[in-house]
Amino acid sequence: MSLLTRILACLFGMGSWVTICGLWVELPLIVPQVPEGWYLPSYLSILTQIANVGPLFVTLMHHFQPGKLNETTVIYVIVSFGTIASLLLAFFWKETVIVQGVERSVYLLILTFFISTVDCTSSVTFLPFMMQLKSKYLTTYYIGEGLSGLIPAVVALIQGVGAMQCVNGTQNFNLSETINGSMDSTDYLKPHYLPANFSAKAFFFFLAAMMFVCLVAFFLLNNLPVVARERSSNLKYKGAIRNSDFAKKKKSPEQKPMMNSQNGFQRFRGMFGKGTYSWAQIFYIFIILAWVNALTNSVLLSVQSYSCLPYGNHAYHWSATLASLANPLACFIAMFYAQRSLVLMGFLTGFGSILGVYIMAMAVLSPCPLLVNHISGAVLIVAAWTFFVLTLSYVKVMIAVILRDEGHSALVWCGAVVQLGSLLGAVIMFPLVNVYDLFSSGDPCNTRC
Repeated sequence: MSLLTRILACLFGMGSWVTICGLWVELPLIVPQVPEGWYLPSYLSILTQIANVGPLFVTLMHHFQPGKLNETTVIYVIVSFGTIASLLLAFFWKETVIVQGVERSVYLLILTFFISTVDCTSSVTFLPFMMQLKSKYLTTYYIGEGLSGLIPAVVALIQGVGAMQCVNGTQNFNLSETINGSMDSTDYLKPHYLPANFSAKAFFFFLAAMMFVCLVAFFLLNNLPVVARERSSNLKYKGAIRNSDFAKKKKSPEQKPMMNSQNGFQRFRGMFGKGTYSWAQIFYIFIILAWVNALTNSVLLSVQSYSCLPYGNHAYHWSATLASLANPLACFIAMFYAQRSLVLMGFLTGFGSILGVYIMAMAVLSPCPLLVNHISGAVLIVAAWTFFVLTLSYVKVMIAVILRDEGHSALVWCGAVVQLGSLLGAVIMFPLVNVYDLFSSGDPCNTRC
């Protein structure tokens, strides 16, 4: 394998989710300076899901107008747009507008929608583009995708986002007596957040720089001769679907509706080319793909603070950092130990789901989860988050490797199912967390159980 091609594939993958991941890790610094306060994360969650109009459009174009969507052009457009949007965030994230007499962060919300559209659309464009290269480069791409979450998290740690100290303070616990004129106060510890080492503006400049690096990497992947030699030997066209004449002339089974075939096995061949797996097996693979992405991208991510903060601020930051590290580590393992076993896939999914049940249980029990006052509780929750992400990230790579061998359409549907699973998870969790208030936050300095 070409080392240069491997590096470019990794840098290309880093641009997939870096802006949204970066925005989320920067929230502790942004929230105190915007009028929405801690309601901002719920707004961002909704905007991210609305942004799925991007992958929906691409998927429908591939289904109803095969060959007419120039994927290479789409990637150039969305990555360039993401770079510009990140630059604009650096200048306008604090700007507000009066809407119906209420101050709102309109520019921040609009730009968040734009970068969310870019990142969501990358799921159904970046993966199919990697179809051009040999299959082993797909795991390298996934390492880059994992780094798109890890690198912003590490930079945010260097920045000092969320760094705090517990200091002495007073709090009134009996409000009824306070109203009647008497006051019942007691000493307690309160969190004091330390100033960041550099501003949010500089952080957004860094995100824009990472998107620009992704753009340059993509340009080189398309144009360097050394990369051309690493293209898949069975590729019959350059660019994801650059040559529309090929799409028109070649009446391949992949472009025919599945109903045109005579039986289920032929229908599978019609959609995915090789027909390696039965319909039941493909259904099994896509159900696992949706389930895994729902858990990792929305369901448990929305309750991470509830599951970790009762054990202390350090437990929360360690779980977030090690979980971000576990993603590229899983992809790195897959480079040397790639598996296609459906049995192993099911076992790993079950193991990861059990860890997810433990994490969800601790979130439900917040602010008094198991072993809350013991160091073993903090160690367990950090380990649970780390192995949860490590296991299910490996499952994602397994599925991507399987579908990559089945053709371009399979990878398009892979990206669509990833977004569908994330969307369904967010739709389920949003009302539970933000409307019905089923979870209670833990105090990073005071846990009373």
